[in-house]
Amino acid sequence: MLRRILRKTIRQKRRWLEPSPCDLFPLCPPLPLPPGISEAALRDFLQSVRPNNAAPREMAAYCAEAFRRFVYTYGLARELTGKALELGANPYFMTVLLKRFTALDLVLANYFGPQPGVTSAAQEVLYQDWTTQQPTSAPFSYHHFNVEQEPFPFPAGDFDVVFFCEILEHLLHDPLAVLREIKRVLKPGGTLILTTPNVSRLENRARMLAGVNIYDPYSGHGSYARHNREYTSKEIAHLLRDSGFAIDALFTADVIENRTSDYISLVRLAEMLPKSAASELGQYIFVRARNTGEGTNVRPEWLYRG
Repeated sequence: MLRRILRKTIRQKRRWLEPSPCDLFPLCPPLPLPPGISEAALRDFLQSVRPNNAAPREMAAYCAEAFRRFVYTYGLARELTGKALELGANPYFMTVLLKRFTALDLVLANYFGPQPGVTSAAQEVLYQDWTTQQPTSAPFSYHHFNVEQEPFPFPAGDFDVVFFCEILEHLLHDPLAVLREIKRVLKPGGTLILTTPNVSRLENRARMLAGVNIYDPYSGHGSYARHNREYTSKEIAHLLRDSGFAIDALFTADVIENRTSDYISLVRLAEMLPKSAASELGQYIFVRARNTGEGTNVRPEWLYRG
């Protein structure tokens, strides 16, 4: 017990004495806030969002942790127009953000496990109007299907934009097939917005140097509830290009507290890492890409075995 307390005290002192991760690495690009609203007001607005059957405190805590991720994602889409498909819309923080601050016409999709005969449903979502501060609600209709095991229930070229956020890392079978299906429902020249955790983030590099495992633990909620494979930014670029997408923007950024100094001195780590790695160290990968080509039918050896 004494040894554990001592280690914790040492870690805390190290954080106090060292510069912050954002001082040494490009982890914290400016937030692309919507016009006319402050960061504090936007945070309060999004933290009021919750499905009517969800616990308010749990949803607010989730939003507080993921807030910067939502805003960076919004920044990739804020000038886009047309019909947009949001895959994995639940719990609707991005949905409300996009509905309120973009001109996109959203179609929603979710998957909550096998539900025979259920192809669509609706969810009542509660939130506080940021201009009037009054509570309000709206029914959000969504399509229900498994992106890995079912064809998307939409015709070819139906969408101008597809949001594929925080799903890729959960896939079990064939991510390339999912990207091809996204490509099918996108118009030529249509936009894919993709976000996913960055396996080569600064904290993971520090954890490995300290001999700490970086893999996601098993989940009591099933295989899809855990991260089954995370990617580097270079892998994401290869995967999208192989699928017939041209990348317009790709960056990494931190969105939650960076705890690298729990494992190794930030100054020491900065000296060890090559300068070429600086842009690849954020906690999440953010990508905007265009549907431009046919892609390849070859499954890359770095991702598929056998």
